[in-house]
Amino acid sequence: MKNPFFHYETETEELVLTEERVKEQNEIILWNDDVNTFQFVIETLVELCHHTPEQAEQCAFLVHYTGKCSVKKGEYAKLCPVCEAFLDRGLSATIE
Repeated sequence: MKNPFFHYETETEELVLTEERVKEQNEIILWNDDVNTFQFVIETLVELCHHTPEQAEQCAFLVHYTGKCSVKKGEYAKLCPVCEAFLDRGLSATIE
């Protein structure tokens, strides 16, 4: 027999799903190495990222002195072939 002075409620547990935050903007990071010349890196940046020669030179210096530089931003699908092209040319690059 139920007690009329108490009100029982059943609690339902809700499963809250969290979605992994999808980055809308990714970036190609070019990493320093001891193999490739400044001129080769500059030419590659102009060709693959459509940098101006001045912009490519600045990126090459940043890579040399800081160890890395963000050279292109965008959607992952568009950056992937560009990053692969860097790797095919013997440069160290990642997408972050």
